[in-house]
Amino acid sequence: MLMRTDPFREFDRLAQQVLGSSARPTAMAMDAYRSGDDFIVHFDLPGIDPETIDLDIERNVLNVRAERRSPAPEGAELIVAERPTGTCTRQLFLGDTLDTDRVDASYDAGVLTLRIPVAEQAKPRRIRITGGTGRRELGK
Repeated sequence: MLMRTDPFREFDRLAQQVLGSSARPTAMAMDAYRSGDDFIVHFDLPGIDPETIDLDIERNVLNVRAERRSPAPEGAELIVAERPTGTCTRQLFLGDTLDTDRVDASYDAGVLTLRIPVAEQAKPRRIRITGGTGRRELGK
């Protein structure tokens, strides 16, 4: 079995308790791949209210912003607070080969999925070859 450990996890948790904020920004893990004529991106956003997710594209830069709020009511005494709260962001630089006018976004089971179609001009296409009519002049 493979185990990954983060030697700074305890330090980060202690710093968050003492300073009231995370020592490292909250990560937004993602997977991205091309499937047929679509570019698919999945962002892990567990515990995020979909109303707090903001997406925008400006000059082929996709910005994702989400906010996780603490479920504890204000004034409650926190005994353990290991889950990160606050705002997390991620930027993706999109190539000119993607159709950024037709992005589809959905959120299900803590995963934000973006489907970005490949632009028509970037899709492979067949080129018709023309040539040689085979005409000859006779009698010369």
